[in-house]
Amino acid sequence: MIKENFQPPAPPEAPRIGVYVCRCGGNISDVVDVEAVAEAMKGVAGVVVSKVNMFMCSDPGQALIAEDIKQQKLNRVVVASCSPFLHELTFRTAVQRGGLNPFLYEHVNIREQGSWAHHSDPAGATAKSLRMIAAAVGKLRHAEPLESIRITNNRQALILGGGIAGLKAAAELAGKGIPVILVEQSSSLGGRVASLNQIYPTETQAADLVKNLAAQVVGSPLIRVYSQARLSALSGFIGNFDITIAVEPRDDAAPETGIPLPKPASAAEIHASVGAILIATGFDPYAPHAGEYGFGGPCVVTMPDFLKHLRTQKNGELRWNGRPVKNVGFMHCVGSRQIEGVQPPQSDGKVNDYCSRTCCTAILQQALEVKRRFPQVNVFDFHQDIRTYGRGHEDYYRNASTSGVVFLRFHGDEPPTVEPGTNGAPLTVRLKDWLTFGEEVEVPLDLLVLGVGMTPRKMRDLIDLMKLPVGADRFLQEVHPKLRPVEVSVNGILLAGAAQGPMNIEETLSAASAAASKASILLGREIVELDPFVAEVHADQCIGCERCFPECAYTGALVAEAATINGLPAKKARVNPGLCVGCGACVAVCPTRAIDLKGWTLSQFDAMVDGLVAGVPVSGSTKGMQHARQTH
Repeated sequence: MIKENFQPPAPPEAPRIGVYVCRCGGNISDVVDVEAVAEAMKGVAGVVVSKVNMFMCSDPGQALIAEDIKQQKLNRVVVASCSPFLHELTFRTAVQRGGLNPFLYEHVNIREQGSWAHHSDPAGATAKSLRMIAAAVGKLRHAEPLESIRITNNRQALILGGGIAGLKAAAELAGKGIPVILVEQSSSLGGRVASLNQIYPTETQAADLVKNLAAQVVGSPLIRVYSQARLSALSGFIGNFDITIAVEPRDDAAPETGIPLPKPASAAEIHASVGAILIATGFDPYAPHAGEYGFGGPCVVTMPDFLKHLRTQKNGELRWNGRPVKNVGFMHCVGSRQIEGVQPPQSDGKVNDYCSRTCCTAILQQALEVKRRFPQVNVFDFHQDIRTYGRGHEDYYRNASTSGVVFLRFHGDEPPTVEPGTNGAPLTVRLKDWLTFGEEVEVPLDLLVLGVGMTPRKMRDLIDLMKLPVGADRFLQEVHPKLRPVEVSVNGILLAGAAQGPMNIEETLSAASAAASKASILLGREIVELDPFVAEVHADQCIGCERCFPECAYTGALVAEAATINGLPAKKARVNPGLCVGCGACVAVCPTRAIDLKGWTLSQFDAMVDGLVAGVPVSGSTKGMQHARQTH
């Protein structure tokens, strides 16, 4: 439910605009003539303050803005600095501290789009910066105070996936007093981690980690767990998601590993409302195609199957297919770091060109495990290079080197070949070893273990249902890897773990904690506040042409309301601000300009274009700039 927060419009004020240009410690001022820019802006209509500061984002810089708003009676503010992804919220808050509506502020990026983009052309960078600031000033002349959209909040969370990410997030949310609905597709908890033995770098048992997390979840009165279930329907928006969970018992769903859950008594549909959704659906291991490094043959196995086999072996003698194993090889980067034209593409025509990140340390851990449990076995490691990036992971490489593991390095565009063996060995691996300067090497093996990488979970139905963004690597994509690392572009939906990309167990648990923390902040309040940058329809200008409806990609964002136009029945558009994302597709097709975007109105765009075209005259040290000035 959306709370009405109507306030009668205040009479328009004459613009009193403050412009603040940041040196950014030299990142901007080493290229852009910021003093000349600030001086030129003083002559622009409506600008009453124009200043330069070393670091506008610093506490003194923010205080300068707040103080000028009060002393100079500013009613609009422009900050020309770095990317708005970094500090737009910072300056909105500073403007608000000064007593000004936070949406009467405009951010101009003259670092990434100015000094950094045109480092070898200072005059051009300065000219471009002036035009961008002039556009922002023009836009602000037509700005109006806006109010955040206020939405009532259903204070419980839905978590999709009962692996360690889902379990961790559920336990932390419940620990903060937030109810959780946990949906798991299989009949057990623990996911893929439950099938592991020891986990690096702690070398503790994976089963112990899963048991501890599962005990917290199953034992919590705030967590409802649905096994053999899936999300079948979704509607609504942040704070107000209406969900349908389909419970589908299957007789063939007995778990091999993990913490088993009671089988549902019958098929059912569960309806509920939640305020936030956490996606913890995990990953799938890469499935090699027939013949890839000999896969499909009797002596080539993937790492997950090798781990399962190790649990059946007694210390002292490693056997495979009833034969003793004397030589075992581990192949890195199977299904990862693929090169177009060298490896065949996946079903969508793309290769997996990303690094799966976890495989190198996992292979080294298992190589050491083999040497520890079966000392007489010779272990060979075939790699492009080794990326033991985590804290303590490099120790696995050092220990493997001193324990007798033989390392052989190949080039990615010339991978090893696997052929039938000779002299009693089932397999032979042939490669150029670049640790010995390209020497041709043949390695006889009794068993080859393929270190398969991580691939995105196949969940097209879920992606389409929730309109989730997908990256070039096919994993779910966050808004920003540093600033908003667990959020997607759909408000209220968060990412937890390897659904987002390859992660080891430590990273997965950290990501799950981050998602739970973000969700707890959202769900800890009765009201959700959203930015007001959504479409609005001027009903008196709407002619009922209905062109906007097919353009809207967000179900429910545009609502058709019955109306009468010229005595005939018609449908006029109305915006649901909880579902509108402000994409502007409806604005572009409206023939009467009846639809606008709050904060980005058509009149504001017109003014910005005028500012970009006209520019601002400048005098001083910057040369080669000739701009005509146009009065808006």
